[in-house]
Amino acid sequence: MNTIFHKIINKEIPSNIEYEDDKFIVIHDICPQAPIHLLIIPKSYIKTINDIGNNQLHIMSEILKIVQVLAVRLQVDQTGYRLIMNCNPDGGQTIYYLHMHFLAGKQLNPHFG
Repeated sequence: MNTIFHKIINKEIPSNIEYEDDKFIVIHDICPQAPIHLLIIPKSYIKTINDIGNNQLHIMSEILKIVQVLAVRLQVDQTGYRLIMNCNPDGGQTIYYLHMHFLAGKQLNPHFG
């Protein structure tokens, strides 16, 4: 599998990187749905949230820790933000590589879903 996220992680295509460490990369979405729209992507490939193995559950807690860091850095920890993970076609997943959307910077529609 060679998704666009694989290419971004491997620096084969450019992206606007907000955060990166040895396990994760956080990029700005190229079609933002809010003033701040980031994608939190683990560097280890997992196809969907359904494919997280028992030995990989730590990835979710690590993602949430990154969310906390980003919220403070972007000064939205008090005003608020939305986290979204899509799974499979009916859940709206279009890139089959586990990732979380981080949206903030304005009041988001409370009637989501």
